[in-house]
Amino acid sequence: MKRAIPVLALTVAGLIPLWRYTPSHDTVTAGPSTSNSGSSSSSSKTSSSSSKVVTGSTVTTEKGDVQVEITYEGGRISSVRMVKQPAGPTTAGAVPTLIQETLTAQSADIDSVSGATITSEGYKKSLQAAIDEAAG
Repeated sequence: MKRAIPVLALTVAGLIPLWRYTPSHDTVTAGPSTSNSGSSSSSSKTSSSSSKVVTGSTVTTEKGDVQVEITYEGGRISSVRMVKQPAGPTTAGAVPTLIQETLTAQSADIDSVSGATITSEGYKKSLQAAIDEAAG
C-alpha cells in the first residue's frame, strides 16, 4: 500500500502533459483548413497548357466540410490539396495518407483511413467530383 500511492501519483503526473497536448491542425501537404460553408461548388482553372487545376465539390460531413483540389500535369494527377477539412487530429493525420493513396492510384478508388472514415468518405466524393469535372 505504501508503494501504490506514489506510483499512482507519478502516473497521474506523467499523464497530465498528454491530456494537455493539442496537436497542430495545419498540415503542410494538406493546406490550411478553412471555415465551413454550406455551398457546394466546383471550379477549374488552367495555369498553363500542360497543367490543369480542378476543385471538387464541397462535401458536408458530420465532422465538417471537405473539399479537394487536384492538379493534373500530362494527364496524371500530380498533386492534391485539401481546400476544406474538418479540424481534428485524426483528420490531420489521415490527410497525408489519403493524398499519397490518390497519387498512387490516380483515381478516387482508394481505401478509407481507419479512425477518419467520415472524412475519408467525404474526401473520396470530392475527389471523384474533381476527376469527373476534369474528364468532362
